Amino acid sequence: MRNRLRYHVWYSTRQRIMTCVLVAVLITGGTLIAVDQANDPEDRSCAAGVERPAGSDECIGVSSGGFDFSVTELKDVVRAIDRENDTLKEGSYATVALMLPFTSTDKGMRTKILHETQGAYLQQYRANHESNGEVPKIRLVLANTGKNNAHWAIVVERLGDMTDAPDRLRAVSGVATSSAPVKLAVAELTARRGIAVVGTTITADDIANGGGGKDPYPGLARVSPTNRDEARALARFGKVEADKALLVQDTVTGDHYTDTLRTAFAGLLKGAPYEPQLFTSPDDPTEEGTTPNTFRQITHLICDTRADTVYFAGRHTQLRQFINALSARGCRERAFTVLTGDEGSYLGGDKKLNRDALSSKVTVRYAALAHPDTWADPRKTPKTGGSPAAYRTFTDLLARAAKPGIGPIGATSLGDGQAIVAYDALALAVHGIRQATGEGQQVPDAAEVAGQWTRVKGSLRVEGASGWICLDNHGNPYNKAVPVVELARDGTQRFVEVAWPEGRPPPRTCLPPGGAGS
Repeated sequence: MRNRLRYHVWYSTRQRIMTCVLVAVLITGGTLIAVDQANDPEDRSCAAGVERPAGSDECIGVSSGGFDFSVTELKDVVRAIDRENDTLKEGSYATVALMLPFTSTDKGMRTKILHETQGAYLQQYRANHESNGEVPKIRLVLANTGKNNAHWAIVVERLGDMTDAPDRLRAVSGVATSSAPVKLAVAELTARRGIAVVGTTITADDIANGGGGKDPYPGLARVSPTNRDEARALARFGKVEADKALLVQDTVTGDHYTDTLRTAFAGLLKGAPYEPQLFTSPDDPTEEGTTPNTFRQITHLICDTRADTVYFAGRHTQLRQFINALSARGCRERAFTVLTGDEGSYLGGDKKLNRDALSSKVTVRYAALAHPDTWADPRKTPKTGGSPAAYRTFTDLLARAAKPGIGPIGATSLGDGQAIVAYDALALAVHGIRQATGEGQQVPDAAEVAGQWTRVKGSLRVEGASGWICLDNHGNPYNKAVPVVELARDGTQRFVEVAWPEGRPPPRTCLPPGGAGS
């Protein structure tokens, strides 16, 4: 039997009308919400000039307002940069961008980035406060290309838009890794956009001008020697006999640091009796992969040779694995010296390194880009090629930055040389900007800055904390000082001796000879 009450309440004409109205309201409201969301997509901004690209949680872009990319260790130095930028009046400054993968997840890279940012800030402060009022003032901004520099294109696009007022971007520094994305970024900035670039720790020979007399990166200058020059300096320092040396090399191509280091070392071993020993790193060379298995086998084969020197062409993760494998080699009674490029600087803070290897007749030496002991003692330094006074200017400024005013800038360390090199790179950028500023100008034209590098030599050289910076006609440092550094068992990066690509320090004139940069 039909329930009359139920029928009366739920199926009356009035109720049906009310139900339809309610459903219509709900549908309309839902539609409006959906349209509103479509017109107002998710806010992916992190700070002014910085946002998370689609599919990524990294904050990518160019920050000028004190944003530290959520990297805790950068907090103090980023605040110091922001304070300095706030003192500058619009129109009185030129902007320099420090382009680095600030959100890298690799611990060694993050330490390197911290030190480079500190060094760049110290030079910014010196340029603005201790250069006799020279103009323009320098505004420093931070450009994050993301892990492995994967988002370089977004950042370069933004930098290209900053050359006009109010930013007046006139140079990009940083550019610290010799990788394929960095090579593309440098090409875009220099060849297509006409922006001057000063590399800090790029050493790859093919991210440089002058190869075959060509300049694929017009406006690129570097403060670090090429891998070829590093290898030449190491060989001259160690007086390595080719018949007692062997090369261990990565087979992966496309990593410009490894590629050119491998070529440089192979050139030193022409006619050597042993073929190279090969390994293959993971796609991301900061990952562990399976290479420890390969290195265990390679150490057995090394014991079968008469070699006592091993040139290593690879990144720091694989270098550490190789040294660990050497500690367990079968021929422990024999001594070996491992020589490598500047990636060896990462080993000082690598907790996974078996330091017992360094007390089992294994010596690890690398060509550093800078070291705090190179110019520390005027009684022991060469008469040319660098200046104890210039280095002391840097260290005095660093000491003052530990206190309020200039600083604080966070925990500092000079052992890996990164702060020194970044300080020098920004010094070169400032030199180029101010040399290009004509009478009556506040800020030079962008193209004028990129054209300055051919005149950075002789009495117009830059007195860097890492040594003299004298550039050839292609923007490469001529006969730059190469500190040879030995890794001690306690992780100390011990300065051994300064070496020179040409076998001796440059003359006082510091003018590259004909053929060096013609």
